[in-house]
Amino acid sequence: MKNLKLYFYLLLLTAVFSACKPEIHTPAPQQGSADFSRYIAVGNSLTAGYADGGLYLEGQQNSYPSIIAKQMITAGGAQTFNQPLFSQSQANGSGYLKLTGFDSNGSPVTASVTTNLAITGVTNIPNFGNVTTYTKYTGDIDNYGVPGIKLLHIKVPQYGNLNGFFERLLPGAEGTHTTTYLDFISAKPFTFFSNWLGNNDALGYATSGGAGDVLTDKAVFNALYTELINTLTKTGAKGVCATIPDVTAIPYFNTVTPALILAGVQKANASVQAIYVNAKSNTDVTSTTYAARPATASDLITLTFPTSKIGQPVASAGNLPYGLTPLTPIENQYVLDANEVSIVKDYVTAYNNTIKTVAASKNIAVADMYTFLNDVKAHGLLVDGVSLNSAYISGGLFSLDGVHLTPRGYAVVANQFIKAINTQYNANIPQVSVGAYNGVKFP
Repeated sequence: MKNLKLYFYLLLLTAVFSACKPEIHTPAPQQGSADFSRYIAVGNSLTAGYADGGLYLEGQQNSYPSIIAKQMITAGGAQTFNQPLFSQSQANGSGYLKLTGFDSNGSPVTASVTTNLAITGVTNIPNFGNVTTYTKYTGDIDNYGVPGIKLLHIKVPQYGNLNGFFERLLPGAEGTHTTTYLDFISAKPFTFFSNWLGNNDALGYATSGGAGDVLTDKAVFNALYTELINTLTKTGAKGVCATIPDVTAIPYFNTVTPALILAGVQKANASVQAIYVNAKSNTDVTSTTYAARPATASDLITLTFPTSKIGQPVASAGNLPYGLTPLTPIENQYVLDANEVSIVKDYVTAYNNTIKTVAASKNIAVADMYTFLNDVKAHGLLVDGVSLNSAYISGGLFSLDGVHLTPRGYAVVANQFIKAINTQYNANIPQVSVGAYNGVKFP
């Protein structure tokens, strides 16, 4: 009888715990008030899947729009998302960088991939210069990402002759193109779009150290962005726009630092007290006044700066050591100095205010990449059990060029777009598993 009572109590407890067991309900994917039946992506190199200093097949296949499109399928999206992919025989596209190892100081060693390219030649365009051309793509397109394009370029009729990545998408011979990017992306009906144009309107100025490009005028940016969104929404399509990241926060500007250079010099000569840079004298964007001064932590050295030049004798300055005297400072193109940093930040803030205002006027979702990526830089990111940050190579997000993303970085970005879409349109597009995508490939 005692055993029978014990058995009864065990059955009762099992029933109680079974009744209390929580049920997990996963909401079914849904499109909400949006229509994903034809999704197009508008943008530049980030949209195209550019990585490691080039556009190549593997990068294209891991572009954030292609990741988003796959997740959209269960929420009413199309089964196919057409990208202008390079062929398998020309899979290395424009060429790119690969990591081959590390030197004795622990610095990465890279090499250029130069086989199986899709380069068809170099065409001289009068009054412009040489343009590298690529094997034409003639199929359907849903990903309109064009490396190098600025918002400033979207209405330029001749732009197809000036950018080989755009030229390969257009019918006709090089030098004969008159189709604007804005007309090209809106030629066929679509129901949903993502738009991440505007990065290059600031990035080119920044990566050239303020010496090789200019920032797009704020009023011009506002007018063009307004026209772009008006065009994309004129038939009732909904979409998502992304803000421009803080270009000064990327590894391209935060890997080779004045302190790191100075520490390397002091190992050989402890008496050296400063690295000198040629810096902009004020925050007037039109000013061309520069002067040599000691570098500070607020001056950003480009990733491409050849550190081997430091200390080398400069013949034109009486063989004084390069970078170590006011007469032989590091040149403008290798430094985004503190005043130039302030200028870039001011313009990016203005551009992002335009993006948010125009998107709000059309009830379009906004993925705030500026805030998100700055937060990742400050605090890192833990997702799918993977720890990520903005460090060069080891951080997992940025590719070998220090500007564009790895497949894992593009997956992270895709989820930010998806979150914004779901919030704005009461949709439920499943997020992607970031851990399924790789970071920088090690040899």
